[in-house]
Amino acid sequence: MDALEGKIDLFEVAEIKLSYSAKVKASMRPSVCGSRQVYEVLSKTWDRERLEFVEDFKVMLLSRANRVLGIVTISSGGTAGTVVDVKLVFAAAIKSNSHSIILSHNHPSGNLMPSEQDKRLTRRIKEAGKILDIPVLDHLILTAEGYYSFADDWKL
Repeated sequence: MDALEGKIDLFEVAEIKLSYSAKVKASMRPSVCGSRQVYEVLSKTWDRERLEFVEDFKVMLLSRANRVLGIVTISSGGTAGTVVDVKLVFAAAIKSNSHSIILSHNHPSGNLMPSEQDKRLTRRIKEAGKILDIPVLDHLILTAEGYYSFADDWKL
């Protein structure tokens, strides 16, 4: 019996199941059509105590009608940055059947201007979105005093 337990059956593999279960009716989800509305939705969901403490990277998942399907935290880091795995961004988008996404992160320093690293990351995620047909509509940087929009500044 012990000899059989040690054998590996090459035909037994894990089953992968993709599903999405909405808990909120489509008509009840907030609709966003500009950076101000995105900022307002994000502000209500962001932990205010973390905004000036550590950097978080979140993705807003949108339906075809730009209704918010959800907001997912991709990573949390330190006071000066966080590591973002592009695969996780699109894993969330695909699993939720998102039509498009909006990127966001905070700057604990209070500086609203994007760093070169922010710009490079935005370009990488945007390119991946093109391949997957999940466009990146904007990238917001939040601080305790306001926000910066890549789309409003023509940087997207």
